[in-house]
Amino acid sequence: MVTAVFPAAGQGRRMNVGMNKVFLELAGKPILVHTLLRFSSSAEIDNLVVVVAEEEVSFIRKLLSHVPGLKPFQVVAGSTERQYSIANGLAVVPEESDIVLVHDAARPLTSVATIDGVVKAAREIGGAVAAVPAKSTIKLVDDNGVVVKTPPRDKVWEVQTPQGFRKDLLLEAYRKAKEDGFLGTDDSSLVERLEVPVKVVASDYKNIKVTTPEDLLIAEMFLKDEADGLRNMVKSTLKKTKDRMKKHLQ
Repeated sequence: MVTAVFPAAGQGRRMNVGMNKVFLELAGKPILVHTLLRFSSSAEIDNLVVVVAEEEVSFIRKLLSHVPGLKPFQVVAGSTERQYSIANGLAVVPEESDIVLVHDAARPLTSVATIDGVVKAAREIGGAVAAVPAKSTIKLVDDNGVVVKTPPRDKVWEVQTPQGFRKDLLLEAYRKAKEDGFLGTDDSSLVERLEVPVKVVASDYKNIKVTTPEDLLIAEMFLKDEADGLRNMVKSTLKKTKDRMKKHLQ
């Protein structure tokens, strides 16, 4: 069984809208709903755990209860840091789950292929992260801003979510991080401290995290392109069906 945990308790300060950014609408639906529907479309996903601010729990439960097509879900209160919020989510993951995915609620454009790929890799070696090759040259600098090293670009990947792990590994990583007072930038950084291999799963550049108003415009454009592509596919299928029927009647 696979459970996906969605941290969504952030305040979205860089969006500068005075509300949780996952409530902002894209193509007529909140970002959060787009994200959860993507995961619900995957046959690999069995349960969803959404972590939001404590004062938003009741509202989100009510909102999601009216969304058709969602996998079974729970909504729990988050905390002051992303890592602590995810820990709250992990606490309610069903016991029978063997794989846990963590995904930014503000990434509504993740493909099902990426989700399934992360699940598959996590089952095979214990941990996996969605990522894309870095487009730009990356520089490592010291505390004074002086370049120390330029790593080969073909070895540098930009990490995204989902990130997936065997549940026992992820729980142990969180336990050790709490014990050591370690605060990581993502879940993989916690698991890596256990010296467990984590595999990179190729994602795509559309899997953006909506953080700024510009990101919102880009995500809207990507969703429109997807919708147009779907409409064109339906039109093409209908035309082919019509042509076949016409030929058959003749």
